Amino acid sequence: MKWSEICIHTTSEAIEPISNILHEAGASGVVIEDPNDLLQERDTTFGEIYQLNSEDYPEEGVLVKAYLPVNSFLGETVDGIKEAINNLLVYDFDLGANKVTISEVHEEEWATAWKKYYHPVKISERFTIVPTWETYEPVNTDELIIELDPGMAFGTGTHPTTVMSLQALERNVQEGDKVIDVGTGSGVLSIGAAMLGARDVQALDLDEVAVESARLNIELNKVHDVVTVSQNNLLNDIEGPVDVVVANILAEIIVRFADDAARVLKPGGIFITSGIIGAKKDEVKEALVKEGFTIKEVTVMEDWVAITAQKGE
Repeated sequence: MKWSEICIHTTSEAIEPISNILHEAGASGVVIEDPNDLLQERDTTFGEIYQLNSEDYPEEGVLVKAYLPVNSFLGETVDGIKEAINNLLVYDFDLGANKVTISEVHEEEWATAWKKYYHPVKISERFTIVPTWETYEPVNTDELIIELDPGMAFGTGTHPTTVMSLQALERNVQEGDKVIDVGTGSGVLSIGAAMLGARDVQALDLDEVAVESARLNIELNKVHDVVTVSQNNLLNDIEGPVDVVVANILAEIIVRFADDAARVLKPGGIFITSGIIGAKKDEVKEALVKEGFTIKEVTVMEDWVAITAQKGE
């Protein structure tokens, strides 16, 4: 089979919405090439993961890449992607160069192109993300290993918004907690919550591709006895009470269902929000406070913000 690589030259701010557009168009995963990755000081315990080639990265902005099968509908699919990206301007997203290019990739090259980007990454005190094809031996006895196949969908779980969400879960999930993961994507946050001792996790996503991807990853990590995946629009028709709600999605959507998060959380429950571009931080904080939450923690990584809030007793 032949594949087409679509590459969008854009900004860090637009990564999340453009990634969502690509997934909705049928892409099985997204590669992000951000020159900031070349500048970060990192732990060298897993030194091989930091052998990045500067020639793969743009001088300015970021490249978001995805792979689509070459078929008779490819032209219409690409046109639809371009239109959806341009529509982001209505929501005041900075699209930067907003240059879209297409190139053909053969199946063997496609497999190699995916795998060269992904290696084990330790993202918190306890969590390490490991691609399914890599052999990895835990460094610590309490290390939690999440296996993911990036070819399924939604990347490797190492985007700053996901990293901050997992770190917040690590600080807040208690043994026996009930957790809801809104917009689960790959299911990585639900897997993390289950590994931290949650006794019941609901993984929700409106996208059928995400639901299937999450189910596969949850089976792969052997937490299917704790995590239930279902297709759902945010928290519509979901009942509580639960201990933790986590949502790694766009700021505009977090604002839209903050009231439902308050509804399903028990008094004192925790609402972890991520996927928030820096400029939207105050808007999200105001919406949470309006619904009776107290801001417990704000963390920043690159251009992204995560907010942990607590419902009043």
